Amino acid sequence: MKYFFKLVAISLSLWTLSSSAQETVPMQNINNSKAVDALDSFEVSPARYTAHNKGKFYIFWGGNRGSFSKSDIHFRGNDYDFTLENVAADDKPKGWHIDYINPARMTIPQTNLRIGYFITDKYNVSIGLDHMKYVMRQNQVVDYTGYYPNKGGYDEHPSHLANNEIQLTEDFLTFEHTDGLNYINTEISRVDDISKLFRINNTDKIQINITEGVGGGIIFPKTNTQLLNKERYDEFNVAGFGLSAKAGLNITFLKYFFVQAELKGGYINMNNIRTTDSRSDKASQDFFFLERVIAFGGIFRI
Repeated sequence: MKYFFKLVAISLSLWTLSSSAQETVPMQNINNSKAVDALDSFEVSPARYTAHNKGKFYIFWGGNRGSFSKSDIHFRGNDYDFTLENVAADDKPKGWHIDYINPARMTIPQTNLRIGYFITDKYNVSIGLDHMKYVMRQNQVVDYTGYYPNKGGYDEHPSHLANNEIQLTEDFLTFEHTDGLNYINTEISRVDDISKLFRINNTDKIQINITEGVGGGIIFPKTNTQLLNKERYDEFNVAGFGLSAKAGLNITFLKYFFVQAELKGGYINMNNIRTTDSRSDKASQDFFFLERVIAFGGIFRI
């Protein structure tokens, strides 16, 4: 009999476990059903256009103001070889002018053109033209070394010559890169979105970025020079190279349009400046420059 009661006890235990399992299955089904309903009600927001830059092109057009360090300018030819020391120069601004958007005259002011492509969300490569203007200050008095023909015949002041100085009158020299000091360069730049600092959530409406980059290229000036009463020269010429670094602020609005302000500084070395029709007449100089740029552009995918 004791075996019979043990068998009954085992059977009751198995029946209780089975009932408990059947009661938990519906609860699991209910929980699964709620999870499915929650997933169905969850909407995935599409990524904003401005969230990613990789694969986008951009182009901008703008204007600049330029500043230049003083430089030594070395002039050499068949009958002269002299250096003007610490020569000062300025840019030639046109201000806010219709020429910036006039297709027939838009290359006359100091302008900046750049076309770029984002290789990642943050980095882009670009090629551009910085069309600066460099004008030697007329009538400044500078030190000089070397020799030139007909000394004293260009309205030089005797006291200046006695101290190895010379006044840069128009009779002696006019010297400018005004069409212009053309810096054709390639840049690699980084762009970072800082919109959150300004509590901007929808960057497709407005986005604020900072950008920085480095670049290098050739200097292709059209130098307007008249030297020692020789025939005036004013032609394009590959004169040297430039290196630069920049930092800027970019404000993009309505996804596709932006305004960008930049500070760009660098070094220019020109060792092959044409000064007259004779190829034996040349000049060389090197100096530092600083540009302030404001440009307008667009960014898009093709």
